[in-house]
Parts: sequence; structure tokens; C-alpha cells
Amino acid sequence: MSGDWWRDAVLYEVYIRSFSDANGDGVGDLPGLRSRLDHLADLGVDALWVTPFTTSPMADGGYDVADYRDVDPTFGSLDDARGLVADAHARGLKVVVDLVPNHTSSAHAWFTEALAAGPGSPARARYVFRDGRGPGGERPPNDWESVFGGLAWTRVPDGQWYLHLFDVTQPDLDWTNEEVRAEFRAILRFWLDLGVDGFRVDVAHGMVKRDGLPDVGAAGQHGLRHTRELPYWDQDGVHEIYRDWRKVLDTYRPPRVAVAEAWTTGADRTARYVRPDELHQAFNFHYLTAEWDAAALRAVITGSIAAMAPVGAPATWVLSNHDVTRHVTRYGGGATGLRRARAAALLTLALPGSVYLYQGEELGLPEVTDLPDEVLRDPTWARSGHTDRGRDGCRVPLPWDTGGSALGFGPDGSTPWLPQPADWAGLSVAAQSREHGSTLELYRAALRLRRESPELRSDTPLTWLDAGPEVLALRRGGFGCAVNLGAAPARMPASGVLLASGPYTVDGPDVVLPPDTAVWWRAG
Repeated sequence: MSGDWWRDAVLYEVYIRSFSDANGDGVGDLPGLRSRLDHLADLGVDALWVTPFTTSPMADGGYDVADYRDVDPTFGSLDDARGLVADAHARGLKVVVDLVPNHTSSAHAWFTEALAAGPGSPARARYVFRDGRGPGGERPPNDWESVFGGLAWTRVPDGQWYLHLFDVTQPDLDWTNEEVRAEFRAILRFWLDLGVDGFRVDVAHGMVKRDGLPDVGAAGQHGLRHTRELPYWDQDGVHEIYRDWRKVLDTYRPPRVAVAEAWTTGADRTARYVRPDELHQAFNFHYLTAEWDAAALRAVITGSIAAMAPVGAPATWVLSNHDVTRHVTRYGGGATGLRRARAAALLTLALPGSVYLYQGEELGLPEVTDLPDEVLRDPTWARSGHTDRGRDGCRVPLPWDTGGSALGFGPDGSTPWLPQPADWAGLSVAAQSREHGSTLELYRAALRLRRESPELRSDTPLTWLDAGPEVLALRRGGFGCAVNLGAAPARMPASGVLLASGPYTVDGPDVVLPPDTAVWWRAG
């Protein structure tokens, strides 16, 4: 693949804890992932993005990093990481790894040193420590709240407070500190030298806080709002960091890439992260959060493409990830949600730019909404006072086989870290492989056609077709895609059908699309 492979690539997110368990301890690992790479190659993706597997106490599933240069024994070893990269490259797959720069674990050596060193020390200057307010500093420095619930500040025995926008075990780094910046340049080089092809940057919009750390006040501040009006999201200072990182990435040949997890108020703000001297891509959360509505989706698609054009970056398209409810459930659940998810997959894969898939969406997996309280691991559950069940429902381990105690996720006799629904046996890779009409075979066919179609692996522009208010229809060169988002069947002139998300009929020169159905065709 060429040096700009990422511009139209399909990347597959591996939530490592839930992908494949080789040693039977109930948690996915690098050897398990290596054993399943043929599934990804057969699926037809171009790259995999792997969630954190570095040393961690696992308070937040590995997003609390204690050592950025080693692999946690839960997941394997550095040799396993090297082997993963080599095995993936041998199959023509790129490897993107997660980087967590907003915060470390409280078990990181730097934070241990900061606690011991005391106020005013260089060790504390690496983190956001502040004196409290009120008599004796008994109140936190400001009114910020954690994304996971509760205060964003914790007091230490000497009276100072430290900031943690997420869990109490995830202290925020101070990115005004040059030592922090130098350390992460070195971390980038460590993994690039090991052979990875790029990074997904966690909380890319949160590393810089507004000067003075002002109160939010009466406006309110639920952490998931991620709006720039909050003084800890999408501050302009983050762009200086990414210009610095781009210089590092560009010293490698072929140049390596980085994608931002940046929640912003609009596509124009997202585009700032992918200017020519910054990062290469940013996740399109505006597309992910769009309603199942023709006008809403068309507006997001058009706006995303228009916002990226001036900076020369490709748009990205994503329907699910490890932090949000799976889109089968978001789109209505049950048979309706699955029909819409299959149609959404064809729409997404027809768009210009790069696509990110979340593990299990190729199986049509729904959110697991009935996990017992006692198995929930997401820190949101505890920090919200057991009112927000968190993200575990989209992280249930994958079903690979139709039987066994772990449905093939781990050896028979092992118990996955989250329980799998019994009916997932019918959704497993084994059950759906070579099964005509299955969601897995739909994804395989769509990804094969996308790879073989020059219009879909290029910057061929999108042209909207007039097909009625409830139908999204587009052309890219000689390739066409139409999706019926309405409640009634819709007619579409579409000879030369290549693929459909569900049953349809042909009436003369027209295809008659049932509700929640998509079709691909090739003109002439």
C-alpha cells in the first residue's frame, strides 16, 4: 500500500480485552489477536487499531497507563507486540496503536514521585496540582466535574489537589511542561521504531486547559458534552502539540499517521486537527451521532466533506466504537436496528474518505443491556453512584464459535471477563461464515467490492441524486448507492445491482427498496 494508504483505508478497531483470549484467563490478549488476524484479512480491512495494551492497573481498561514502553502481562509481552506487527504486515495489514497522552495512571512512576516530592516540586509540575480554595484549602480549585461522574479533583494528604478529568486513578498531565512534551516525543519514537504504522490519540481535544482553570459556573458541565465552551475541551493550544508530533511522524519512511479522538462542536472545529502540519485524520463523531434520518445524515455527510476540503484531509466515517452504544441498538434494536445497521454499513463504505469499523459490527452484534450489576467494570458505574451503567455493554467479548463456555473467545472451560448472551452463538463468526445473507458475508462482500472499485478507493467526488426526501442516493463515478430511510418502499433507477443490505425487487428499470434497505449498483 502507498504512503497515503490511510486516505481511503478501512480500519478495524480491536478492543483488545474483548477480541480473543489465548491463555484462558478470560481477558483478550496479543497472542489471541495474532491468532485471529486471518479473520481481519479475510474480512478485507486495511489496518487494525488496537486499544491500549501497555502496563496498567486496569482501572479503566488500560486507558490508565503506568508504563508507556512495556506491555502489561495481562496482554502478553513486548515480543508479542513485535510479533503482532510482523504478522499483520505479512498479511498486508497496517497496525495503529492507542496513545493516551491526556493522563497517566496514578501508578505511573512520575505520579508516585510527584506525591512524594510535595508542592512546588518539578515532579508535581508534570501534573495539574493546585492549592484548594476556602479556609485551609478545603474546597477544590474550581467546579470542574469528571467525565465519569463526581468532582474532577482529588485532595492529597499535604493539602493540594490534582486534576483528573476521568477517574481518580487517571491524573491529568500538564502539557505546558516541556518535560511532558519531550517524554511523549520519545514515546512516539519508541513505538514507531518497533514498527507500528501510527497512533490513535485518546482525548486529543482535552490535553490543554484554559489559562487560570476558570469555573464553568451555572452553565452546567456534563463531561460527555465535550463542547469548546468548557475550559478543558478543544482549546487552541492543543494544535501546537500536534505540529510538534507531525515533525516526528514525518521523519519515518513511509510517513506514519495519527488519528485524533476529538469531540468538537462541528466539522469546522474538527478540521483544525487535520491541517497539513498537524494530524492526518480525526474521528467523525458528528456522523456517529446522527439520527436515522435522510436529511440529518445528508447534512452531516455534506458538511464533513466540505469542512475537510480546505485542509486537504479525508473525511472519516464511523458508526460505533468502544465508548458508545452499538449502532444496532441505537438504530432501534431488534430486527429494525439490524436492518438499519446493515443499510448504514453500505452507505458508510460508499462515502469518500476513510472508514473505521468496531469489532463485532461485522457480526451485527447489539448492545448488551442486561449485564448483571455485579459484573460491571466501567469506572463510570461506581463514580456515578451506580446510576450510569457505563460502556461495558458494547465491550462484551466476541463470539467466534457456536459452542463452548466462551463461544470461542477463549479455550473451552474459560469464563470471559463479561458474560456473553446465549443467543450470540447464532451471531458468531462460525455461524455466519459462508451463510448466504448473513451480516458477516455482507461486510465481506462490501469490503471486497470497495477494494476492487477504483471510484471507492480514491478521491472521486460524491454527487447527490434526486430520489425523494426519504432516500439518500449518491454517485461516485460509475458507482451508485441508495438507502431508503423512509417508512414506505421507494423506487430507484438502478440497473446493474452489485450488492444489497436486504431483499429488494426489480420492476422494469427500477429497483424497489423496502424501508431501511440499501443497494449498490454500477451504471452502464
